[in-house]
Amino acid sequence: MSNINASRLFIASCLALVTTAFAFAIRAGILAEVATQFGLTDTQLGYINQMAILGFPIATIVGGWLYNEFGPKRMVWLAFVTHAIGILMTIFAGDFITLLLSNFFIGFGNGTVEAACNPLVSNMYKNNQTTMLNRFHVWFPGGIFLGALISQFMGPQGMGLAWQVQIGVMLLPLLAYAYLFYGQQFPDRESSGQASLADNLKGIFTPLYLFMILCMVLTANTELSTQQWVERLLGKAGAEPMLVLALVTGLMAVGRFYAGPVIHRLNPVGVLWASAIVATIGIYLMSIATGPMTYVAAVMFAIGVCYFWPTMIGFTAEYIPKSGALGMSLMGGAGMFATGMLQPVVGGWLDQSKVDNAGEMGFEYQGNGSPESIKSFLESIPAESMKQLELMAGQETLVNMSMFPAILVVAFGALWFWSRKK
Repeated sequence: MSNINASRLFIASCLALVTTAFAFAIRAGILAEVATQFGLTDTQLGYINQMAILGFPIATIVGGWLYNEFGPKRMVWLAFVTHAIGILMTIFAGDFITLLLSNFFIGFGNGTVEAACNPLVSNMYKNNQTTMLNRFHVWFPGGIFLGALISQFMGPQGMGLAWQVQIGVMLLPLLAYAYLFYGQQFPDRESSGQASLADNLKGIFTPLYLFMILCMVLTANTELSTQQWVERLLGKAGAEPMLVLALVTGLMAVGRFYAGPVIHRLNPVGVLWASAIVATIGIYLMSIATGPMTYVAAVMFAIGVCYFWPTMIGFTAEYIPKSGALGMSLMGGAGMFATGMLQPVVGGWLDQSKVDNAGEMGFEYQGNGSPESIKSFLESIPAESMKQLELMAGQETLVNMSMFPAILVVAFGALWFWSRKK
C-alpha cells in the first residue's frame, strides 16, 4: 500500500459521506414545500422517503459482493454516477413518480458509498478500525448539520429560495469527492486481506452476526427515522425543526470525532448498551417537550444515537472479521432497509393520529382512508385546530418510536453480560 495516499482517500470518502448526509438533511427540510407543490399527504411523503432509503440496502447488498470481486475503485465511481442522476432528476422532477425514482437513485448512491468506503477505511487503518470508522462517520451527522443549516438559511424561514436550489447544493460535495478520487490508487482485494466470499458467508451465518443484524434494524430506525421526520414531528413543538436537527447532528459529529477514548473505556458492547439507555430517555423527552425544552431533549437524543451506526459496523469488523466487506455492507443495508420500510408507517402514524384526534375535537372523518380523502379532510380543519393536531401527532409518533431503543436496552444488556462471561 506504499503508493496509496490514504489521507486523500479518507478525505474523499468523508466528502462522499457528506453528499449522503446532505441528501438526508435537505430532504427532511423540504418535505413541507414538496407536499404543498405536489399536493401530497404525509403517507405519500413516507413513500418518497422510503424510495430514498430502500435504494441504500439494494446498493449495499450488491456492493458488498462487488467490493470483493472488483475492489473499491469501481464502487466509488458507481456512487458518483447514481448520485448525479438522482440529484438532477430531483431538481427537474415534475410529478410524484419522478420524485420516487430520483430519490431511489440518490439512495442507491448513498448505499454504494457505504459499501465502498466502510471496508476501504477499515483496510487502510487495520490497527484502529472502530475509532477510524467513527471518525469517517463523523461526516454523516456533520454533513446533516451543515445541510440542516443550509436548508434553514435557504428555505422559507431564510432566503425563501426554491427547494430545487437546496437540492442543487448537493452537487458541491459530489464534485469534490469525484476530484479527490480521480487518478488515485486504491487497495486491491489481495493487499487488503479480504476473506473470500465463502468465508464471508460463514461469518454471516452465525448466531452473533444474525443477532447484531436484528439490533441494527432497531438502532438505524432509532437514529434515522427520527431525524428524517424531524420537521413533521417537531414542527409545532415551539422549536425550529432544522435547528434541532443541526443541534443533534452537530453534537453527534463531535462525539464521533472523539470516539476513541469512549470506546476504549467502555468497549463497543458497553457503548451500545449505554447508547440505547440514553436514546430511550431522549426520544421520550422529545415526545413531551415543547418550546426551549425541545432543544434540551434533543441533546439527550443526540448523545444516545451518536455512536450507534459506526460502532455497529466497527463491532462487525472486529468481532466477526470473517464476514468481511460483505458483512459490513449487509449490516448497514439491513439497517437502511428496515428504516425504508418504516417510512410509510411513520407517515401513517402521523396521518392517523391527526384523524383520530380530530374526531375527539368534533371534526368527523367520513372518508375511505385513501390519501386523497385524508388530505381533503385535514384541509377542511381550521388552522388553529390543525396546529394542535400536528403537535399531538408528532408527540404520539415519538412515543411509538421510543419503543425501538427500549428493546435495545434489553438486547445490548444481554449481549454485555454474555460478552463478559465469554
